Amino acid sequence: MSRRLCFVLDLVNDAAKIAEYEAFHRPGKVWPVIVDDIRAQGFEGMEIWRSGDRMVMIATVADDFPRSRAVPPKYDEWEKLMWSFQKALPHAEPGQKWLPMAKIFDLAEQRGRN
Repeated sequence: MSRRLCFVLDLVNDAAKIAEYEAFHRPGKVWPVIVDDIRAQGFEGMEIWRSGDRMVMIATVADDFPRSRAVPPKYDEWEKLMWSFQKALPHAEPGQKWLPMAKIFDLAEQRGRN
């Protein structure tokens, strides 16, 4: 069985940098070794949505997420490149990027109350 998680991160507030960041994430543009590593960690599905400089990642993960794995050789290079577009949220720990979000509402859990 899988579960869904959401994470949040900000980008540097610069239209050119945001456009370049999005270009790196177009289909077929993320380095294959990074895509393989994402899957190796237990991600079964992932979408990233953006509004302005704020991004939200919606991920479907395996029950054993996060899995330990051998870090691929290009991982640090990709992360360094992505950090040039991203900025940590004010309440992040040093070096922390994507922060987990807490679900506070689910329409499916609501009853028809008037």
